[in-house]
Amino acid sequence: MPRSERSPLLLAGLLAAAGTAHFALPRPFDSVVPRGLPGAPRTWTYVSGAAELALAAGVALPRTRRAAALATAAFFVGVFPANVQMAVDWRHRPAPLKAVAYGRLPLQLPLVLWARGVAGGARGRS
Repeated sequence: MPRSERSPLLLAGLLAAAGTAHFALPRPFDSVVPRGLPGAPRTWTYVSGAAELALAAGVALPRTRRAAALATAAFFVGVFPANVQMAVDWRHRPAPLKAVAYGRLPLQLPLVLWARGVAGGARGRS
């Protein structure tokens, strides 16, 4: 399978794994929900997990890939505040954990660009 055909499926797999993790192990996700959001952190954990699963399905299907990939790029931008919250909260943790928290911040840009690339590769395909 050519790389251009694998990329959407890899993105869908990443989204599906992350979405599943939100339901299987919600506590770590609860802890990074920005405090300014209304409602319970667990609700946001489940909502974001469900969104990731829906986006995974959309990216996996050629017919919905372009729209889902664009929505995925927006989702990656939208969850950035949770990554900032994690970095702030973990700034006094041991170095390996702090590295994980800080490492997530610049990772968002390649994820956004990846999703946009998948959307661009889906143009004109149905």
